[in-house]
Amino acid sequence: MHQSVLPRLVRVCCVPLLLFAALSCHSPNNGSAELRKQFFVAFSQCNNAEPYRAAQNALMTKLFSAYPDVRLVISDAQQDNSKQIAQIETFIRQKPQLLIVAPNERAALTAVMGQAMEAHIPTICLERDILQPNYTSYIRSDNFAIGRMVGTFIVDYLKKKYGAPKGIVVQMRGLLGVEAEMNRDGGAKSVLAAYPDIRIVAEPVADWIQAKAKDRMTEVLRVQPKIDLVYGHNDPMAIGAYLAAKELGRDKEMAFVGVDGLGGPAGGVRKVMDGVLAATFVYPLCVDKAAQIGIRILREPGFRPDKQYQIDSEMVTPANAAEVYKRLTVPGAE
Repeated sequence: MHQSVLPRLVRVCCVPLLLFAALSCHSPNNGSAELRKQFFVAFSQCNNAEPYRAAQNALMTKLFSAYPDVRLVISDAQQDNSKQIAQIETFIRQKPQLLIVAPNERAALTAVMGQAMEAHIPTICLERDILQPNYTSYIRSDNFAIGRMVGTFIVDYLKKKYGAPKGIVVQMRGLLGVEAEMNRDGGAKSVLAAYPDIRIVAEPVADWIQAKAKDRMTEVLRVQPKIDLVYGHNDPMAIGAYLAAKELGRDKEMAFVGVDGLGGPAGGVRKVMDGVLAATFVYPLCVDKAAQIGIRILREPGFRPDKQYQIDSEMVTPANAAEVYKRLTVPGAE
């Protein structure tokens, strides 16, 4: 063969080979080279210190870990509005495909969640409301209804104790101005208003924190010679009140009631089983619904979730505590 022809043949033969190699590298059948799309999900948590919040984080991590194409990042605002706002602003700049927010306080977080919506970031508001509907979807339980359930329990408990609806109650309040605090208070009082012989003699504020509740309850016990029941707006505060009463040898004089109803060895349901709490009322984590809706938002471009979803509560007493404990315990949250 003539020497001048050989280079042309080499070039002609190599073109389809190179084209085939290029197509092979980009083939969707080549799993090792395939670039999989990663969905970035940001969760702005108001406070990791509360057991309820730890349970939310654990369950959310578990649920989203089932999807290899989802990367979940959780921030901790440490019950600080300014810190949570700054963290959400950082998330907005990072452009997640989904933002989930458990607001620390309703007024403070309203504007920054509006900024997320303006940036076209689908935003789920998780179980605490804000002043304006700056969210794609709001997942909640009815705190006023939970408060009414607590109020009814208090009335029934005191009727059994005294044969009539009368007695002395201490209410341990959560962080003032938060929707849960306002409605757990308002719901209970809407029931107790019909029973003037049931008196709330103290309403210390413990900001959802067990240690603070223990200190506040110690102060109350020093000035209140008689208490029949303590209603904590969450289980840690009710437990803190119990520990204060126990230190002073007065825990047998009164009953302790909380809200959250978490599973796990440290949760309120276990404390009902152990006789520390007379009852707790489940405040759903709402994370199951958030993950379910979130995945659909990520994977179904035409999906439009409802503006609001409501998750039901339930009362936990010694009669059903063991069953509820098995059902609600979140691995990794205890």
